[in-house]
Amino acid sequence: MAPVMFATLVVFLLLGYPVAFALAANGLLFALIGIDLGLFQENFLQALPERIYGTMNNDVLLAVPFFTFMGLILERSGMAEDLLDTIGQLFGPVRGGLAYAVVFVGALLAATTGVVAASVISMGLISLPIMLRYGYDRRLASGVIAASGTLAQIIPPSLVLIVLADQLGRSVGDMYEGAFIPGLVLAGLYAGYVFIVTIVYPQRAPGLPPEAQTLRDADGKTRRFSLLVVALLSLALAYAYMKMFTQVKAGSDFVVLTMSLMVAISFVIALLNKLLRLNLLSRMTEQVIFVMVPPLALIFLVLGTIFIGVATPTEGGAMGATGAILLALGKKRMTFDLLRQATESTAKLSAFVLFILVGARVFSLTFYGVNGHLWVEHLLVGLPGGATGFLIVVNVLVFLLAFFLDFFELAFIIVPLLGPAAEKLGIDLIWFGVILGVNMQTSFMHPPFGFALFFLRSVAPKNPYKDRVTGKMMAPVTTGQIYWGAVPFVVIQCIMVALVVLFPQMVMHYKASAVQLDQKAIDKQFDSIQIPGLGGPGLPGGFDLNAPPVIEPPKP
Repeated sequence: MAPVMFATLVVFLLLGYPVAFALAANGLLFALIGIDLGLFQENFLQALPERIYGTMNNDVLLAVPFFTFMGLILERSGMAEDLLDTIGQLFGPVRGGLAYAVVFVGALLAATTGVVAASVISMGLISLPIMLRYGYDRRLASGVIAASGTLAQIIPPSLVLIVLADQLGRSVGDMYEGAFIPGLVLAGLYAGYVFIVTIVYPQRAPGLPPEAQTLRDADGKTRRFSLLVVALLSLALAYAYMKMFTQVKAGSDFVVLTMSLMVAISFVIALLNKLLRLNLLSRMTEQVIFVMVPPLALIFLVLGTIFIGVATPTEGGAMGATGAILLALGKKRMTFDLLRQATESTAKLSAFVLFILVGARVFSLTFYGVNGHLWVEHLLVGLPGGATGFLIVVNVLVFLLAFFLDFFELAFIIVPLLGPAAEKLGIDLIWFGVILGVNMQTSFMHPPFGFALFFLRSVAPKNPYKDRVTGKMMAPVTTGQIYWGAVPFVVIQCIMVALVVLFPQMVMHYKASAVQLDQKAIDKQFDSIQIPGLGGPGLPGGFDLNAPPVIEPPKP
């Protein structure tokens, strides 16, 4: 019955029924059929209300609305616009500089917003017209914007990682820490692809012309070198302070606190230079520091506090939402209308996630009741090749399903079935979750149903238009160009899946920050325990906990 039930669900989904209702209806329908055929015990249905209430009582899922709200507020506060404009000027003269800026800003937005739609739409509205204006290939421009936006799915604080951690029964903090390095490596691979394109086809990604570089000093020079000097000086001071005046000497806590202190020192240097008119820094250096500090401060507020154990992911999300509101107020862009729109969008997405999860609970209750989980487990555990064969088959399966299902549907339907089999094979579930997260990222980029491609299509020009700067008539961006531009980045994402499988230490470093228990120290603590009134030096009637028991003979 389990294979028939799963096949019927696939048919429902392909027919276009809403996922939440397809899941719930399928579960209830097969529960009734199973009861009639004697394959399903009706007592199982008594657990259904408790399972649904358990979903609503899940504190971990509170992080979803917090991070969604934070991302929407930041998107509308103009932070992405400021970042893209400034970083574009920084990298501008380099061949492919605008594409590098999009990847860099995409990673920064991913580490602050965690929402793919916000990142893709922001960069599509701001960067795409500039890239087209200066002669970028339309396929490269579309692909790099869509792919950089999807970094919000794998770089914390990603909504996908929250859901994966919840479905696999693991800590969200561990999942965040494990996914951080693979996310940054993936961003590096995107930049590497841009570099290869600029070498092989230099005309597809030209540098900015001199007239487009506006962040210059009075004498017309940019003096980017001063930014490197400030960065190195701030890093040296932060490192020296952490080594000399704190007890934190290594580990993720040391890295997070050192980087945060470095950002603060850079900001103080730039602020003093501006207020005292020292003219030690170039205009570009000042602008880059002032634009970079708010998102980096927010990253520390959210991810830093989670990584060093000060806050839970839910608390980090709440602080991030508060920080986003304060940033919007600081930029004087916080209005009641903006707040209302962000709140409504957050409520819609959160309800969408919760309804799918409730539907998945109904489906899984019946599926487990007919021993579907055992069928899946035996099917996957018995694959040739052991854990390696399992990982290969699962990744191919998820890649193919991503053509038709989005990441929430994959996480709620497929992951609960794969987790027990992976654990039985001795696979670390945090590592397994990150592998699935990178793989499911392709669901945003798959032609023809990738959501990132839809988001970009909604803001890319569909008709010929007049460029507002040059006054020239520009050709539109076709849907085919967006789809073909995505293909190389889907290949890169598949390469990243292979890298995470081959080099698990990229993820497994999260265990280094876990609390380590010294069994000898624990035994020593127990040995030194003295119970008042029963033992201890000089106390009559005391006894030694380590002494063997003394059995006295019975008195006559």
